[in-house]
Amino acid sequence: MDRTLFTTDSATSPAAGVRAVLEASATAVVQGDVACLAVVVETEGSTYVRIGAMALFGVSSGQVGWLSGGCLEPEIERSALSAARQQRLAWLEIDTRDDEALFSGHAVGCRGRLRIALIPLQAMPGWNELVMDWRAGVDELRIEVDVNGGVSGGLADGERLRWSMAAAALPEPWSNEEVRSWWVSIAAPPKALILGAGPETSVLLPLLRDIGWMTTLVDHRTRWASLMSLADGALELTPHAALLSLRSTYFDAALVMYHNFELDREALAALASNGVGFVGLLGPKRRRDDLFAVLPADARVALLPRLHSPVGLDLGGRGPAAIALSIAAQLHTIRPSA
Repeated sequence: MDRTLFTTDSATSPAAGVRAVLEASATAVVQGDVACLAVVVETEGSTYVRIGAMALFGVSSGQVGWLSGGCLEPEIERSALSAARQQRLAWLEIDTRDDEALFSGHAVGCRGRLRIALIPLQAMPGWNELVMDWRAGVDELRIEVDVNGGVSGGLADGERLRWSMAAAALPEPWSNEEVRSWWVSIAAPPKALILGAGPETSVLLPLLRDIGWMTTLVDHRTRWASLMSLADGALELTPHAALLSLRSTYFDAALVMYHNFELDREALAALASNGVGFVGLLGPKRRRDDLFAVLPADARVALLPRLHSPVGLDLGGRGPAAIALSIAAQLHTIRPSA
């Protein structure tokens, strides 16, 4: 996967998930933006998000990600930008359990409370490199925050980065047991190999990105060259050559989508000896049967337990956009993303 700095053009929508939040936070560090990473470290009752949810608030980068249905963000943004300007770890507690507010029409609807750590990014040199390592790999990212202003981050059991900053006083504990530190873990982004571009690609790749997937697109045909930039990585190779090149790269899913019988056959033959656990084949069952008829017996045996054909959930609808939506929905069921 490409480890160069990513732009935030496609990640500045508040609807973005955890991948976009982390990418935008890395860009904010490099660009020197006054920005804050808001991380949910504790919840109680009914809340819009769970522990580990996060959003970015920056002077230049704006808001990326949601921690509520939109009702709490103005308050979070004010506190987050204040923490960013002071380069001080701060805490924000939001309690929406009040009966009076609920029945007077001023409550947000959820009956719970959130404790949010507000972490100033300019006090975290090297954070951008850590995010890029997480983005490119398969290990989870673990972030730990303590009441004295200590923050650390690292991948799985690898080396950890540690930062120390001024810290605001922590609000009262929620229970008799005093908590001094919190940690959250974020699974590595799922990774999809798309073998073959076509009419669905222009919808599918942005959709997969929005739900957190990293994508590598493989196609050597000049007709689809303009679509290669939509993927996180691209290879202008034949299916066989691409699988050889990527033999040491991990993928959660591979999609065979060439709309070309011979190229689909070559891709399936190459995937037969590859360990990817989910293989999706575009097209009706009759096409799968025709392809299997020309594959060696050992390739059929290797593929059958992993093959999803036709790929995609049966959501109804026709055409490239509906097909792309059905495929993204099925991938989301095998590896949900934030």
